[in-house]
Amino acid sequence: MPEAEPLRGRKLWFAGIGGAGLSGYAVLARAWGADVSGWDRQETPYLALVRESGIPVRIADEPGGAPPGAETVVSSAFAAHISGTSRAAFLAELVRQRPSVVVAGAHGKTTTAAMIAFCLDRVGHDPSFVIGGEVPQLGGNARAGKGWLVVEGDESDRTIAALRPRIAVVTNVDLDHHATFASTAEVADMFERWLAEIPQVVRGDELEPATVALMLPGEHNRRNAACALAALELIGVPRTEAASQLSAFGGVGRRFELRGERGGVSVYDDYAHNPAKLAAALAGARERASGRVLVGFQPHLYSRTAHTSGGLAAALTAADAACVTEIYAAREQPQPGVTGKLVLDRLVELRPGVDAGWTPAVEDAARFLARRARPGDLVLTAGAGDIDRAAALVLEAL
Repeated sequence: MPEAEPLRGRKLWFAGIGGAGLSGYAVLARAWGADVSGWDRQETPYLALVRESGIPVRIADEPGGAPPGAETVVSSAFAAHISGTSRAAFLAELVRQRPSVVVAGAHGKTTTAAMIAFCLDRVGHDPSFVIGGEVPQLGGNARAGKGWLVVEGDESDRTIAALRPRIAVVTNVDLDHHATFASTAEVADMFERWLAEIPQVVRGDELEPATVALMLPGEHNRRNAACALAALELIGVPRTEAASQLSAFGGVGRRFELRGERGGVSVYDDYAHNPAKLAAALAGARERASGRVLVGFQPHLYSRTAHTSGGLAAALTAADAACVTEIYAAREQPQPGVTGKLVLDRLVELRPGVDAGWTPAVEDAARFLARRARPGDLVLTAGAGDIDRAAALVLEAL
């Protein structure tokens, strides 16, 4: 049995504690015996669970420094300005503390990791987990249990290479981080070198989509389920038992999440922010919709938009009506000539006459969608920024 409190005696201060990853790491560290506190610039939904775990959080424009005697763990967002142990290095330490499953890949890792944790929970294995989104059926994005640890691995900065779990899952390989990798082949090579160090491996591209009945629509979710079932078998959960539990899995926040229904119109929100994710989300929407599919899309990052505007536009051609907002900059500075309108212009070129609109602000997108929606339609807001605000605005306007 692993040690119950392997971090007892440690004093840790998390800079950027409100993020999806670092908030979860802090929850685990507190449960595993450490004295934990943290800082962030703004409130986030993940901080509710952090505070419920007994962790004090300071919200301020400036960090103010770690408490006396505390080790600093810093999120990627603040690593350029605050010294300390990186997010990736601390995750590697957590993975060493428990029998672990690390889920990686360009698409589907959050849902796949959540599926694994959900099934382990339902069959009584009491997992620990850190998921990159809220999982309502599991009470949040993180938990410290007594069983296997299920986490996501991030290839965006190559830090996944430091993780040494018992089981690795690679859902798929694609070029999503253009500032880090020059080609898909380079991404694949990194994964291959990492997988060579892991005892047991699940490769999504070698699996057929799962045939189990799922609550989640889309071929991509059937492929996520196939990866989850394969990983659960390696853990020791019989496939038939895992499949019966998986059919009750309701999904992760911002992964084709139903935000409400009004006037016969269903409004969903999805984190889709690259061509493959957006195409998958729209295919799932088409499976679920009885009428038309209307989408409001927010491009994410200038570098990504510059490289993928054509692919994003091609994905949007699957919608009956589409609008595009300005780019959500996140951590990047603007690039000359790169705006969200690149995506819209390519969409109009690919599908002349399409009902499409340039809606720079999220509020503009909500108005575009609400004015067009009619009973039976499905409205989808998509992107990795703050486009999720549009869902509530659409529902109010219907």
